[in-house]
Amino acid sequence: MGKTSIEWTDVTWNPTTGCTKVSPGCDHCYAETLAERFRGTPGHYYENGFDVQLRPDKLEEPLRWKKPRRVFVNSMSDLFHKDIPDEYIAQVFAVMAVASQHTFQVLTKRHARMRSLLSSDTFIDEVFAASVEFGGESDWATSDWPLPNVWLGVSAENQQWADARIPVLLDTPAAVRFVSAEPLLGPINLCNCYPGGVSPSTYEGPQEHCNVHGRAPLAWLIVGGESGRGARPMHPDWARSIRDQCESAGVAFLFKQWGEWEQDVTRYITGNPVTMGQEYTVLNVPRKPNSRQTALHATGTTALNPDNPFDPFAAGHQGWTVMRRVGKKAAGRELDGRTWDEFPHNGNEVV
Repeated sequence: MGKTSIEWTDVTWNPTTGCTKVSPGCDHCYAETLAERFRGTPGHYYENGFDVQLRPDKLEEPLRWKKPRRVFVNSMSDLFHKDIPDEYIAQVFAVMAVASQHTFQVLTKRHARMRSLLSSDTFIDEVFAASVEFGGESDWATSDWPLPNVWLGVSAENQQWADARIPVLLDTPAAVRFVSAEPLLGPINLCNCYPGGVSPSTYEGPQEHCNVHGRAPLAWLIVGGESGRGARPMHPDWARSIRDQCESAGVAFLFKQWGEWEQDVTRYITGNPVTMGQEYTVLNVPRKPNSRQTALHATGTTALNPDNPFDPFAAGHQGWTVMRRVGKKAAGRELDGRTWDEFPHNGNEVV
């Protein structure tokens, strides 16, 4: 069992390890950092660093866990990576089918392959055939699909990747669908991601909003800032906007963390860094911020002046805030004075 401090799950299960970067959210991958520390260490579990590896000795772990748990699948990999064979992914799903006492949370950035496989009758047949090897019932059929105890999610760090991944998720067979906006690197308007551009504010019922082929709509949003070395700041308005959209649409919302940066409420932006003169440089959110404080705009622009970035501001400018790097523990996980730990509800949820 992989014990974890991740706020939205109980344990982790890694039938594969290793991955490769596909989008900006991968830039400072914690899993890669951990694994690469041990590359070349003879006999170590991560002797091959973060290279993609199958771990068949881990496949049956959930079958030995009797107490129901939320299980995050592949915290150290991506189950739908191109280097993981279809047959092996079918075995992973077969174990999840048999270990029905647990709720499995599968998160991916490979949305297209996920939809392709999980919509394939051939793949579904492979899952149920493999499940018999792990103690499943021989009379299971495709009518048991999608698996009721498997939640499927995609990562979406900004609008570009939300637009790319969420519609594909909504078109993928799943009992529960969720989105992890972590690290959140820009604002996300969820209505852009739904068929027909329907706004969450017009949501009127569980099956009337972004309903695809009669399947359940989006059920859960996780939001979090980036932590670790080189962490990028998250504007508070980005998190608040997603929270408000979730409340309007009846979608569960979980705020995981601020990350390394918090809003400095003692310092007020009283000017527009874009027009303050030559001493200011305006650029995209830096991958490695070079100041303990930065002026961050809700659009994702920063103004950096390590010598004296705030004092000369003379006139108010909407959208700017001061972010201060204080560390993950100090920044905490409260948003507007409280924690947000909402979970989706279905018959297989672990309370």
